[in-house]
Amino acid sequence: MTIHQEVHIKGSPKNIYELLLDSTRFQAMTGGRAAHISTHEGGEVSMFGGDIEARNVELVPNRRIVQAWRSRVWPEGTYSIVRFELQADGTGTRLTFDQAGYPRSAHATLDEGWPKMYWEPMNRALTHH
Repeated sequence: MTIHQEVHIKGSPKNIYELLLDSTRFQAMTGGRAAHISTHEGGEVSMFGGDIEARNVELVPNRRIVQAWRSRVWPEGTYSIVRFELQADGTGTRLTFDQAGYPRSAHATLDEGWPKMYWEPMNRALTHH
């Protein structure tokens, strides 16, 4: 199962990249739940108060973030791959998102969750930045 979403975000690729990797800004964007985000490849990531765990696989500044990503309710050792591609597009950024390798039972929650938990709060945060 895979998820593919493309969304226009009101901010530069640099601002979006930094928002996704800045623990303090990400935490504020997502309602204050604890976030600890490494800015290095191989570094560990914990978001939403520990509900999401990840490891940075590939970081290309202002262009791409790839993470091995999991929900703590998934079976132990189950990771999906998430990929954020950022491309300047007029007044903002075209963010192309892909996720693969997650449990089938999580599809609807994830597919609906990315806009609600990421894209909409990101647009709000970057509009008021």
